[in-house]
Amino acid sequence: MSKELVVVESPAKARTIARYLGPRFRVVASYGHIRDLPKSRFGVDTENGFTPTYVIPREAKKAVAELKRAAQDSTGLWLATDMDREGEAIAWHVAQVLGYPLEEVKRVTFTEVTPAAIREAFQNPRGIDKNLVGAQQARRVLDRMVGYTLSPLLWKKVRRGLSGGRVQSAALKLVVDREKEIRAFVPEEYWTIQALLAGRSGEPFLARLVERGGEKLRIPNRDQAEEHARVLAASSLRVREVRKRRVKRTPPPPFTTSTLQQEASRRLGFSPKKTMALAQQLYEGVELGREGRVGLITYMRTDSVNLSTLALEELSQVVREVYGERYALPTPRRYRTRQRLAQEAHEAIRPTSAKRLPDHVAPYLTRDQTRLYTLIWQRAVATQMAEALYDQVHVEVEAGDYLLRATGSTLAFDGYLRVYREDQEEREEQLLPPVEEGEELTLLDLVKEQHFTEPPPRYTDATLIKAMEENGIGRPSTYAPTVSTLLERGYVRQEGRKLFATDLGIAVADFLSAHFPEIVDLGFTARLEEDLDEIAEGKRGWVPVVAAFWEPWKLKVSEKEREVAREEVVTRPSEELCPSCGAPMVGRLGRYGWFLSCSRWPECKGRLPGTAAPENGQEHGEGGVGGAADEGALVDTPTEGAPEQEQTESCPLCGSPMLLKKGRFGAFWGCSRYPSCSGTRPYIAEDAPPCPACEGGRLLPRRSRHGKRFWGCSRYPDCTYVTFVSPRRARKEGSSQGPGDEV
Repeated sequence: MSKELVVVESPAKARTIARYLGPRFRVVASYGHIRDLPKSRFGVDTENGFTPTYVIPREAKKAVAELKRAAQDSTGLWLATDMDREGEAIAWHVAQVLGYPLEEVKRVTFTEVTPAAIREAFQNPRGIDKNLVGAQQARRVLDRMVGYTLSPLLWKKVRRGLSGGRVQSAALKLVVDREKEIRAFVPEEYWTIQALLAGRSGEPFLARLVERGGEKLRIPNRDQAEEHARVLAASSLRVREVRKRRVKRTPPPPFTTSTLQQEASRRLGFSPKKTMALAQQLYEGVELGREGRVGLITYMRTDSVNLSTLALEELSQVVREVYGERYALPTPRRYRTRQRLAQEAHEAIRPTSAKRLPDHVAPYLTRDQTRLYTLIWQRAVATQMAEALYDQVHVEVEAGDYLLRATGSTLAFDGYLRVYREDQEEREEQLLPPVEEGEELTLLDLVKEQHFTEPPPRYTDATLIKAMEENGIGRPSTYAPTVSTLLERGYVRQEGRKLFATDLGIAVADFLSAHFPEIVDLGFTARLEEDLDEIAEGKRGWVPVVAAFWEPWKLKVSEKEREVAREEVVTRPSEELCPSCGAPMVGRLGRYGWFLSCSRWPECKGRLPGTAAPENGQEHGEGGVGGAADEGALVDTPTEGAPEQEQTESCPLCGSPMLLKKGRFGAFWGCSRYPSCSGTRPYIAEDAPPCPACEGGRLLPRRSRHGKRFWGCSRYPDCTYVTFVSPRRARKEGSSQGPGDEV
């Protein structure tokens, strides 16, 4: 008997939906996109209405053949792909490939893969939304225009194999600008003074010096700190004011794509890519024993904090049943989305049923699935719990014309904190002893501390995504792929959670900023996203938006291809002289960063370790010897922070001073006369763990030729011990260091 064909993106989602629909339907997966622009050519007819040429990729041909076989025996076509623009475009492509008239296709969307949601969606089908399809086509065509014109230009002017994209270039500019801020930052010294005081109760507490003569006090050096401390020590201290108040703290809103990625990174250490992969699994469905296959969370690509009325009622019920009436709200708490372009029709990320407690589903999930589901469940439940209450006490102490301040806070009622805590709520509470206004205080001690101002923090996965969201760069579905692209292209490297702009990334961003400022301009990128939103809403046609971008862009690319010389991009002036021939040297951008090369290269192959100083004269810290002169050579770069006692290292070959350098496989000492002398020694940090296989050896971090990190003995080749487990982590976790793998 013929069945009606239902098409979704993934097999997991197909299996879950098939359980709910019954024998009347046959559910088949398209395995994502089944058509796309060709990889080997431009694929957009700019002379005839910007018509895209779509092809079936090789990897999709098997899925298309299966869809066509299924369609031959089917009586109707239902398209149940995701509810965003990309899902709408996939549905449209499926209908086109299968040859179904659009007016005969039934389109269904749902925010959760549950029986009730599927039943309601199939009872209320609609047609394919051509506006959403147009918005996705415009995005794809715009990205193709930028990528297929800008990337070849980067190949010619910077290095082969590079890519430039509309969203990734703006995101790269964020990282590079932060990198330059950090490098240009000059720390400033300042001091703080805290007084250890006691009142009639005898309990000590700390108060910080904040004002003098009614003005905020800044102490720039030790001498002034000593003078202020001397005056304070000779002054009488009295409580001027005591303020007590009860403070309410409201729970944060439920997760959007951006905030989920940020919290999963901060709390669980997940990359955005991993977070979205796990969320996809939870959304599409997991086998829950007798309950069968069930979707555990709602759709995970959303920028809305709305929750449905049914969800609010269920969350409130769970709060009452699990935590008691005092933690519940009299009426549901609703949140307003702050993002100006957020799609309010969508829901926030939440459990499909809050009654599925994390402990109940954990036996059926992997460890990482459980951790992510627990995070989503806790955040959603917390939104419908009572506020946390704090009793705060502010005490102001006067000493002559000085003012000191102490603040204490105690948790009066935990409220939603019983379920979910953020960073600022995890700090230890500070208690102040009872004091009264006018009470005389005794000075027990003065604590003077030296500090230095710090540069802005480096981006992490989470904070970069937050910045992208705040600046309107991309959309929920593009955040994780954009960060991954920056890392894969070598524009950014990651150490721990911190993102560092590489020399290559800085060079590309500088090139784009100088010659294509609009593509890295955050305002321009955000305006394009607004244009795409207007197309999706039916306010504008997609072809005029694309045409307005293409004509000036095409002219500019042609102009820059003629005018910009590669040497302007990959070389920098230098005041250094070649150690071999005495000619001026130039900085060159090589395969592994900036290095100094003789201006007479290739006649003279003289080179020096170090960087070609950028505009501000600061070292990049990424450069080395290699690139044009010798792309396969070991990279050796001066590294800051060498211990003072080790700066007297002498070269084992010529006795000259040695420099701490950074190579492809780790830090090492290299002769300062390189390339005349190639003497080297391993660099051993003072806290390097001892080698468990020999006496006197230390374990040093290394990186293999394939980029894998390992730790090897400093006495290699006499000792060939290596391990791929961090010795410090092994020590911290209490594991014994077993025999390593032999080289």
